[in-house]
Amino acid sequence: MPETPPPPLMRRVPPGVVVACVWALSTLYTFVAKLRWPGEAWTGEVDKSPHLDPFPRRLSEWAMLGIAAVLVCFACRLLARRALWSTTMLVLSALLMNADFHTFAIAPGQYLPVCVALYFVAATRSRRTALIGVGLAFTGLFGYMTVCLVRGFALGTSVEAVVVLMVVTAWVLGESQRREQLLVEMMRVQVAEKAVTAERLRIARELHDMVAHSIGVVALQAGAAKLVIGTQPEGVRKALGIIEDTSRETLAGLRRVLGALHDAGAVEGAVEVGAPLAGLGDIDRLVENVRSAGVRVDLEWRGERRPLPPEIDLSAFRIIQESVTNVVKHSGTQQCRVSVVFQPDDVSVMVVDSGTRNGSGGEGIGYGLAGMRERVELLHGDFSAGPRPEGGFRVTARLPVPS
Repeated sequence: MPETPPPPLMRRVPPGVVVACVWALSTLYTFVAKLRWPGEAWTGEVDKSPHLDPFPRRLSEWAMLGIAAVLVCFACRLLARRALWSTTMLVLSALLMNADFHTFAIAPGQYLPVCVALYFVAATRSRRTALIGVGLAFTGLFGYMTVCLVRGFALGTSVEAVVVLMVVTAWVLGESQRREQLLVEMMRVQVAEKAVTAERLRIARELHDMVAHSIGVVALQAGAAKLVIGTQPEGVRKALGIIEDTSRETLAGLRRVLGALHDAGAVEGAVEVGAPLAGLGDIDRLVENVRSAGVRVDLEWRGERRPLPPEIDLSAFRIIQESVTNVVKHSGTQQCRVSVVFQPDDVSVMVVDSGTRNGSGGEGIGYGLAGMRERVELLHGDFSAGPRPEGGFRVTARLPVPS
């Protein structure tokens, strides 16, 4: 079997680790942005450090940085379990870093970990939880701006607008990811349901083809034995033998089908493991059973016989079996002709009789024809069935054989 490709890197790394890395990079960028390079004069700008290095010199700066780092550590650990608590801690961390290291405008770089966390929350949690997280982010942003206004600081709108766009973009991307995951899960469920339905139909079709033919043969043999029970003991013995053989074969087939529905360990020893499926090689035995029921079957082979794929071999046999069973049960004739034609690219089967289909068998015929048609369509072949102009009924099927 081909190896399953590994998931993308972002699927293998926990969200908390991603947020921690983003915070470390954004904090490093904060220091680099404040760096005053050697030879660069300090003009008193508040967004540049008065020192040649970007690292904090005051004790309050170190304290703010330490508190922010602790909050980020707890937030990253809680992101998978307590998404809203984690978002709150990340917002507080961004505000602490911003209050001591930046101008009075909020820093987009320090809000970047909040946006990354919001993406994961929106992608993995409910829409209500994600919207509450967005509300927490906006509360921190506008609360910070309100405090600055109360203290009489001048505020712009360009930087805050960037932060708002970052938060909204993170939520939109996360919501899109969540919807995509829901769609994928829905499609997976639909595919699984279709597979289960197809398997049920296949089993029902197999049981119908197997049981209908066998019961038809048993009924005919039992009726014949009933008629001659007092005059032809040998004929009765032969009919009972056919009934016994047909019943045993049907029982063995039922066990194989039912065994396929259970685990191998549960049925090991109770069913025949790896028992071969029916195929065109069983046509001769089928013809003998039908002939013993009083219906003559003329079998014709054309073309070079060769092994076929199991599904094609089984389908060809079941089509012939069902068609011959319909002849025995519904046609009212004592003769039919079966032709099997091997071509380089396909195999064709045809069953022709000269009887008349009465109304009592219409329902049974219709179900059998529907099952045959489904078999052929699944194998991308051609199927036709209907009365002949000269009288009788014809069933033909062409099954393509892959190279």
